[in-house]
Amino acid sequence: MSNLPYSQRPEWNDVVPVAQDDGPNPLVPIAYAADYRDAMDYFRAVSRTEEKSQRVLDLIADIIDMNPAHYTVWQYRQEVLLGIGADLRQELEYVDEVVREQAKNYQVWHHRQVIVDKLDDGSNELPFINAILDEDSKNYHAWSYRQWVVSRFDLWDQEFQYTDDLLVFDIRNNSAWNHRHYVLFNRPKGASQADIDSEIEFTKKKIQQAPNNSSGWTYLNGLLEASEEPLNQIEPFLKELQAKEIHSPHLYSTFIDVLEHNAKNNSASIDAAALQMCDDLATKYDVIRRNYWLYKKSQLAA
Repeated sequence: MSNLPYSQRPEWNDVVPVAQDDGPNPLVPIAYAADYRDAMDYFRAVSRTEEKSQRVLDLIADIIDMNPAHYTVWQYRQEVLLGIGADLRQELEYVDEVVREQAKNYQVWHHRQVIVDKLDDGSNELPFINAILDEDSKNYHAWSYRQWVVSRFDLWDQEFQYTDDLLVFDIRNNSAWNHRHYVLFNRPKGASQADIDSEIEFTKKKIQQAPNNSSGWTYLNGLLEASEEPLNQIEPFLKELQAKEIHSPHLYSTFIDVLEHNAKNNSASIDAAALQMCDDLATKYDVIRRNYWLYKKSQLAA
């Protein structure tokens, strides 16, 4: 692409640039770089006349290179691509390059979704996303896009194995736990009680490896909420962890929930062990939430 300002390019002589109007007395005018201001003046001009052409795509690519988060130019790029019947697979190659440089840019991921949706072909998307997640396994935009791809193209089957592999590498990968939950409960066949029971056993093993990791406990609580079995089904597991002298605040918190569940179901007073756990959390294992646990103890005692 030429390094000349657009105002000096012969092929743009027919366009009258439109300067940004900040009003007569802008409070905090932005000091745009000269090349960016020049390109945007021409973008405003062509978008005002609704020009759709290859040169507009080139102009937009230039602006994206300078400001890849500019939502308006991405939106207009989609309109131009569809308006001129551009090669969308070629556009996908362009997006590949931008995503690799701007992997945490929402706009480029949304643009990719629009293009892939129009192509109606997600065959290459999971390998592409895998490569991005290999660089940053907790990239929110990549995970969000993955959920769309899996749902849009019915690619559910391999996702459990994928999260298995990620959790072997990093058991604290909350994004992998979250995706596993999404797949379990959003796939077309849903989650049977047998599926939930299997996942509970899977999660117990992971918790035993890292009992202080909140991700596994959060996932377990989600499974228990969806289960047809009573909450106290995991009481033996919790006692097993206690016997190993594990003092995880997540263990105590879950155990308190189980004991509260038992008391309500049996119309009985709360087990004194729950009150002691609240004290232990408040004074030793979760001191930062001391006031909450003391309040929780008072509620349980009542």
